[in-house]
Amino acid sequence: MNFARNTLLILSLFFFIPFSYAKPLNASDKPDTARFSIKNCGREFNADSVEKTKAGYQFWFVDKNFLDGRTVKMSVVAPGMATHPPHKHVEDEFFFILEGNAEFFLAGETRVVGPNTCLYCPSFIEHGIKNAGSTELKYLVLKKYELK
Repeated sequence: MNFARNTLLILSLFFFIPFSYAKPLNASDKPDTARFSIKNCGREFNADSVEKTKAGYQFWFVDKNFLDGRTVKMSVVAPGMATHPPHKHVEDEFFFILEGNAEFFLAGETRVVGPNTCLYCPSFIEHGIKNAGSTELKYLVLKKYELK
């Protein structure tokens, strides 16, 4: 079970956050080792760095200022709660359920899903996610913010 989750997570991250952050690399291009190093290209969860929400907390593994607006965030939501009501925005995003049961809302329809499920929220389509279980809901949010 962990293998399937980890494989899907790695594939999702591989396609969502490519290593070439600005343009495709050519053989003659040099990697930006001044910007990207072993020290700043990995981040472990740290409970002291979480941001509290009305429904739980969130932790940014990749902040939008690090990589061209692309982000990876973990959201943790208490039973029966949602971080915010259904909404829509210009950016599309993915939710990857790590633990718990989620009620996913998309364009007027709902579906309850469990761990190892990836959900896609297209641009400008109303969507939302709510904890549908009796334990914490933990999921990743992969999104690219439009930077100004």
